[in-house]
Amino acid sequence: MPLILGANSVTGGYEIDNSLRFNVGSSDSLERTVGSGGSTTTGTISFWVKRGDTGATQYFYANKNTVSNAGFGVLLSSDSFYVFQYDGTSPFNPANYQINLITSSVFRDYSAWYHFVLVIDTSNGTEANRIRLYVNGTQQTLNKTGNMPTVTLNLSVPFLYDGGVSKICSDYAGGNFFGGYLSEFNLIDGQALAPSDFGEFDSATGIWKPIAYTGTYGTNGFYLEFKDSSALGDDTSGNGNDFTVNNLTSIDQTTDTPTNNFATANPLAAQGGSSAGPSGVTFSNGNLEVGSVVGETAIGNLGVDTGKWFWEVKVLTDQDGLAIGGANQYYNLDAELGYNSPSSPSDAKVFGYYGGNGTKFITVGDGSQFTSYGSAIAVNNIVGVALDLDGNQVTFYLNGSSQGTFSITALGSGELYFPAVGNWSASAITTSFNFGSPAFTISSGNSDGNGYGNFEYAVPSGYYALCTKNLAEYG
Repeated sequence: MPLILGANSVTGGYEIDNSLRFNVGSSDSLERTVGSGGSTTTGTISFWVKRGDTGATQYFYANKNTVSNAGFGVLLSSDSFYVFQYDGTSPFNPANYQINLITSSVFRDYSAWYHFVLVIDTSNGTEANRIRLYVNGTQQTLNKTGNMPTVTLNLSVPFLYDGGVSKICSDYAGGNFFGGYLSEFNLIDGQALAPSDFGEFDSATGIWKPIAYTGTYGTNGFYLEFKDSSALGDDTSGNGNDFTVNNLTSIDQTTDTPTNNFATANPLAAQGGSSAGPSGVTFSNGNLEVGSVVGETAIGNLGVDTGKWFWEVKVLTDQDGLAIGGANQYYNLDAELGYNSPSSPSDAKVFGYYGGNGTKFITVGDGSQFTSYGSAIAVNNIVGVALDLDGNQVTFYLNGSSQGTFSITALGSGELYFPAVGNWSASAITTSFNFGSPAFTISSGNSDGNGYGNFEYAVPSGYYALCTKNLAEYG
């Protein structure tokens, strides 16, 4: 069974085909100039996100009046959801903020899809109902912060300024970028809707899942579903309120969605075996690209203890100290490639393929067994990992060629294993995971037997991509 299925990934019913992957390092965003005639008091913003790159402040949506400089923002601030507007008089003075609300809840799960619904209804007779936030169908408490005054009746909210500029996944100045995955972005102009217009609780599991929105969008509303890789900013609401794409390309269109959640690396589980500590691991491109220094390890966020699974790892820089494989929760693929657990070193169980000389290794506790195996790994090589936990064996592929199958029976049974990469070198190493929704260009394109995933090389028969639909069937 998987350790984490990831929220909102339920099979059956409404299916979402695509999301868009945003990377902080390349300043990815979308923007458009807003037309006239929209509401200034009433609207609904609904979108799904899976977090990626870490950062103290990351915007989901911003709008600015280019004449008065008044602005509106929806963002994560130190993992809390934050919504504000200022009157343009002094943007950095909280006394001039007309809305300044933040959740006490934090949203730091990098494996799950979150559904945010922000309802703006300043014409509502009850102040507490004028700005409402729902996460996965449940209303959240929004706390006033700074010197925020009362949200006045019929307050003009600049979420769609006439002639203003709207930005998605950055602030209005072109900073504080969001890193991660965005899907099903709906903005409804002129209506205060409920989360049930966009999602519902699954009757069998109780998980919040998406449904198709069937209502209207108003004058300046839009719907971004990211289905056209050649026009990622297309508004498919019928309004034609298309967005301009900044630094995004077709490779950023993914099939990692709220209805089929793919594995990524997990920033909350980086492990350090040297004085550098786990802070020496960096994550980018939707938590698929991992950089590490000596003694550092990164693992995936979906663990498995049964079934047959396949993924790829591309080597982007260096390779001499690279270790690619799998590990249980007590892992550390450092110089010993498997000891120095934070709590119980003797429980560490690791297997892998060492890039410097092509040896294979199995680690139990603090002792590693290295034996001759395959070819050394080079920069730009792609290593395929075929893990068979029913037969307790693993096969590594180098650029599509099998390096041989070896038994991992010595590690015992019943363990939950996670994909892993580690660094045994003094040089920094960067790798890119491909669990089926790659952040690097694929020249061929291969899916598993269920039609899931996009891999450079053929998926071995009977092996499957690490995504929640496959885990529900084979995990």
